[in-house]
Amino acid sequence: MIKKIMRDPLFLAQPSIDATEADKQVVTDLLDTLRANLGHCVGMAANMIGVRKNIIVVAAGPFQFAMINPVITDKSDVFETEESCLSLEGSRPCTRYKEIEVDYLDQNFKPKHGKYTGFTAQIIQHEIDHCQGIVI
Repeated sequence: MIKKIMRDPLFLAQPSIDATEADKQVVTDLLDTLRANLGHCVGMAANMIGVRKNIIVVAAGPFQFAMINPVITDKSDVFETEESCLSLEGSRPCTRYKEIEVDYLDQNFKPKHGKYTGFTAQIIQHEIDHCQGIVI
């Protein structure tokens, strides 16, 4: 189900908690909402639809995928950039890494480890920040 985008800064500043298999519908809703916003959005965290769970979704080219309870395990090549967010007006400066490694559960709650670079790595970092209550 497509959900409304949360814009309350006090809610978004609260850290999320780990998701369980009971949160499968949140994953579906988050993917549905991302797909409905693909014209101007490349990633979302569950708190952006009002659910404080560690779930993110990422659009990478023609694919959209979920990462449940993601944890960055390695990062390299720091750089400065500017980002915008569906939950905020305008853009803001931030620090990111060009390469990251992430441990997470996939949409079927199976453990995964991925290496990401470039823009996909940047999206993942932005959304993991959301889960931690960090809004650019």
